[in-house]
Amino acid sequence: MRNYKILIVSASFVLFACSKGGDSPAPVTPPVVVAEADITFKVEIPANTEIDYTKIYGAVGGSQDININVTSALPKDGVTIDVKVTKDADNTAVFNKNISSTTAATNTISISSLSPGVLSTATVVVTSKTKSTNSATKTFKIAAK
Repeated sequence: MRNYKILIVSASFVLFACSKGGDSPAPVTPPVVVAEADITFKVEIPANTEIDYTKIYGAVGGSQDININVTSALPKDGVTIDVKVTKDADNTAVFNKNISSTTAATNTISISSLSPGVLSTATVVVTSKTKSTNSATKTFKIAAK
């Protein structure tokens, strides 16, 4: 009789040990990663008229307003805009402007310190604040008349 009691107790331990465990946790859904659009933009002088990047732009006087119009979808954190103008003759800086953060599609910058008859190269770089490797660059020639 004692053996039967031990057998019954042992069998109950075996049955409980082999029972189905708790449910496994639900799989975690990975976050949806939205690919950021490549930065594209155009330089406009005057507004709504994209310049011809292969020609020299003649500025009237010592300054010129330019519109930088981001045509791609803006990154969620915005963009930075760098404008640098250098003299072609000796590569010295004429003008530098940095907009460290903007979420506006169109930004106006006034290039100043242009000297009459001096050919310069303007370089505009637009970079995503979210992904620093996402940037675009445009260059054009400018000279004051």
